[in-house]
Amino acid sequence: MRPSLRAAATLAAAAALVTGCGSGDSWSRPHPRPTPVGTLGPGFIDQAAPPAPEATATPRPGSWDGVHPSKDYRVVLLTAGTDRPTKALVNAVQDWAEEEHADLRTVVADPASDLLPGITKALRMRPDLIVSAGNDLIDPLATVTPNHLSQQFLVVGAELAEPTANVTAVDWSGASFRGEGLGASSTYDPASFTAERCGAAIRAGVAGVLNDLTGIVLWLDKL
Repeated sequence: MRPSLRAAATLAAAAALVTGCGSGDSWSRPHPRPTPVGTLGPGFIDQAAPPAPEATATPRPGSWDGVHPSKDYRVVLLTAGTDRPTKALVNAVQDWAEEEHADLRTVVADPASDLLPGITKALRMRPDLIVSAGNDLIDPLATVTPNHLSQQFLVVGAELAEPTANVTAVDWSGASFRGEGLGASSTYDPASFTAERCGAAIRAGVAGVLNDLTGIVLWLDKL
């Protein structure tokens, strides 16, 4: 083989190795269905009368602490807005993912233009869970989520007015934004988005989703 051809072959082989390493990190590869590690504590829901679709449940504080995602749980954080509550939620999700060793990727949608491309990008990634943070996303999600029932969504710090079975929300009186012209309740309080409450929201919400308690609102007024 001539030196020039040998060099080209060497470069091609090196490129193939690099490509192979990159594909190993791709979410397009087969992935086991996520399962909960640990169990819900007493009082997360009323076992004798589980919440109906679109119902509101009030978990006992800390009843979600024993539940963790299985290895390599794939999560997309879909966020829009730079207000204080949204930033607090984003920080909480990032902290949770680091502590739980979840595979977290972030999609920032632009509320100044069209939010739908951001949601579409998150859907195309086909994660185990899409976590939404930011009130600007509520109305677009209400339009999109009924058409993607195989994708699980978790809305933290807000809720959809009429969620489908694939949309779970974690809310409290200081949050409770519902979109569809309903806006925020009279008790809306940006100061209620503390690190403690936002952290509890992501943990309680993921615990519910992992245990197939979806399509409901988890109300966290007490911590």
